[in-house]
Amino acid sequence: MFRIVTVAALAFLLIPLWGCQSLPKDVARTASSMFTDTSSTRLERALADRVAANPEKTGIHPLRDGRDGFTARVLLAQVAERSLDVQYYIWRDDTTGRLLSEAVWQAAERGVRVRILLDDANTRGLDPTIAALDAHPNIEVRLFNPFANRGVRWGEAVTDFGRINRRMHNKSFVADSQAAIVGGRNIGDEYFDAGLAVGFADMDVLAVGRVVREVARDFDRYWNSESAYPAASLIAPAAPDTLAGQRDAWERSREEPGTVHYLDALRETTLVRSLLERSLQFEWVSAEVVSDDPAKVLQSPERRDSHMLPHLTNALGAPQRELDLVSPYFVPGKEGTKALLALVERGVQVRVLTNALATTDVPAVHAGYSRYREALLRGGVRLYELKPGVDIRSGKDRGGSRGIGSSTSGLHAKTFAVDRTRIFVGSFNLDPRSARLNTEMGVVLDSPVLAQRLSGFFDTVVPSSAYEVRLAAAGNGFEWHERSPAGETVLTSEPKSGFLRRFWVEILMFLPIEWLL
Repeated sequence: MFRIVTVAALAFLLIPLWGCQSLPKDVARTASSMFTDTSSTRLERALADRVAANPEKTGIHPLRDGRDGFTARVLLAQVAERSLDVQYYIWRDDTTGRLLSEAVWQAAERGVRVRILLDDANTRGLDPTIAALDAHPNIEVRLFNPFANRGVRWGEAVTDFGRINRRMHNKSFVADSQAAIVGGRNIGDEYFDAGLAVGFADMDVLAVGRVVREVARDFDRYWNSESAYPAASLIAPAAPDTLAGQRDAWERSREEPGTVHYLDALRETTLVRSLLERSLQFEWVSAEVVSDDPAKVLQSPERRDSHMLPHLTNALGAPQRELDLVSPYFVPGKEGTKALLALVERGVQVRVLTNALATTDVPAVHAGYSRYREALLRGGVRLYELKPGVDIRSGKDRGGSRGIGSSTSGLHAKTFAVDRTRIFVGSFNLDPRSARLNTEMGVVLDSPVLAQRLSGFFDTVVPSSAYEVRLAAAGNGFEWHERSPAGETVLTSEPKSGFLRRFWVEILMFLPIEWLL
């Protein structure tokens, strides 16, 4: 006990030393922007006929399978000739993270200009890799809202929490200003079906045509913002042996059995087969980028003129018949609950799919959501919570192909459909953090094909993939209805979650932390 108290006291005394380091002043940021003249690239030539036949439209191809999502990014990196603009909240140092790092490095070796913008919240331990990439003459890495102290981060989180708590949650991947990937996936094995027991059901779209320039311009806005710091202003330059070591590490990673197996599996993806057969299909639609102003992280959360939520609401339009929402972190708050109930009162069917307590990776968010379950159910909103251990695409096994995602564990897709005609795909969760604290982005598509697919997913797959939450017949508490080929089972407590996990959520429900969720 004495040792614990001593360490705690020492840590308290050292916090001022750890947290006093400040971000560099007067940082030299060389402004840059997307290339607009990419008419001679292979991507432009491959897409020219179809883009010309659909002026002012955007071609959309959904990437519901995690391996398709990864393959699409690698293929864009391999085919790019002028530029790669890459923006992510998380980039793991794992199988897929290393493979994609190597792919963008190889693009730079061919003369492609590579700009990588990473949120700094999840880069712990990655400074050597970032320095190695940044050392390439054709690659520049910038860190959004970074930690000044590259070692002991938690001290800075204590002393500068108001700033550190604001993150860039955007995800986009743009090649030659001709093709873009937008959606919910970060870069990491759990997002790309890379053999993990724990993974995420997610969705991206591959876009070509008009909206790509909008995505590229949005990247420029963040890249040139006050909160984007050149990595070289924070991280020591890579030593020559670091560069050689990084290339050796990529080579060793490719030889690991798990990587070999994953690469073999990628060759069998539907995306690769479609590309080889030149049969990749696009739906040509009207599309609009919606995003937060990067200055949002520097402003009061109460100031909403730079927030994307009003723009998202306007772009989707007012539902007349149906609103289907998929949000892994669903905390509607008082205003959101009131808005959803008002829709139901107007005769709109509102259905929500979110994580169950057994599938969420953030129990505190489940606690925030739980506060509103009763009001939502009494008002007529239908709530579904994803079951653990199912294939979200089919509700049965990993051989299915319908639905919105790819994994068997947690839900991570953020997508909303209105009246089976319009759909949003992006990074925005229906929670206070996305609305008020983090920056987010995505695309709104006038896509009956994708919107009907999402609503059809609620009609056919969700009932077997998720628990439907209802008010208890006795009038007190909740019931979780589980459907299976054997019939329907009614459960009276949070399914497949232990007592301690349920007890912890009960405690969190009484804490004033909703503004953090």
